[in-house]
Amino acid sequence: YFGAGERSMKNVFRKAIFGVLGLGLLVGAALYFKAGPGSQNPGRAPAYNKVSEAADGHEGDSAQMSDARVAAAGMSLETVQPATLNDVLVLNGIIRENQENLVQVTPRFPGIVRSIQKRIGDNVRKDELMARIESNQSLTAYDLKAPIDGTVIDRQVSLGEYASEQKPAFTIANLSSVWVDLSVYSKDLQRVRVGDRVEIDLEDGMPPVTGQISYLAPIGSSETQSAVARAVVPNSTGRLRPGLFVRGRVALSNRRAAIAVKVTALQTLDDKPVVFVREGERLEARSVKTGDRDKEHVEILEGLSTGELYVAENSFVVKAEIGKSEAEHE
Repeated sequence: YFGAGERSMKNVFRKAIFGVLGLGLLVGAALYFKAGPGSQNPGRAPAYNKVSEAADGHEGDSAQMSDARVAAAGMSLETVQPATLNDVLVLNGIIRENQENLVQVTPRFPGIVRSIQKRIGDNVRKDELMARIESNQSLTAYDLKAPIDGTVIDRQVSLGEYASEQKPAFTIANLSSVWVDLSVYSKDLQRVRVGDRVEIDLEDGMPPVTGQISYLAPIGSSETQSAVARAVVPNSTGRLRPGLFVRGRVALSNRRAAIAVKVTALQTLDDKPVVFVREGERLEARSVKTGDRDKEHVEILEGLSTGELYVAENSFVVKAEIGKSEAEHE
């Protein structure tokens, strides 16, 4: 009885083992046919590599935008082309009277001021009467006249007051030209030269004024550790008012870049610089390697070719569109 029972139990275990093996084969076959016979074939690696390359180089990042939509978003498309890069030094400065066109008008004899014809801000012509002074010596009045054409910028006498021959009564400045004194720190003194072109921004909402550096001070200031670089600038309209602060941009050198885009075209994706290029109806993120730049253009060393269309202004709109598309697919 026990012998028969043992054989029966062995048959049960044997059938169970075969059953498990059979089930494993069925599951394996089902997975095999579902994945496809070439699933382990290395020939599919380029697809993976292509995805990785696109993620690294952003070649797969693009947004479909028609020309009408581009215009509606305030974007502008421009052509990749050469550009001149300017090495610019930005300096702070102040407008001053041209000291070569400034005169202090002093009485010839001491006396009492009997009349005043000119006040601060008045324009005068050469030999025009400015005041009459009664001499203490002769007790007769004599005329105090303007020695040059210009504007009265200071007055030190009043009616009935004693006027001394040792103290200027008026100061006249011809403001048809002014000095723009720019402060150059010691580390930049060797870079600035007489004759350098300078753009002077008055920060009044109008275009900058252009001039040239005509003087470099041979001594510096111990307080500011800087020296003066001066431009003599025409001022026929009176726009440059002495005493106002300005900002000067001195052009130190120019260099031609073979391939360049506007600085506003650059964006970053995954912390890498990209430029959005027109490819049919799409704007594609193109990875670039940048070189030198100035306030307007940046040199492109790799990634773009001359003649391609790129988004020059408001390129952040394309970046936002790509980011929104990626968020929708997650």
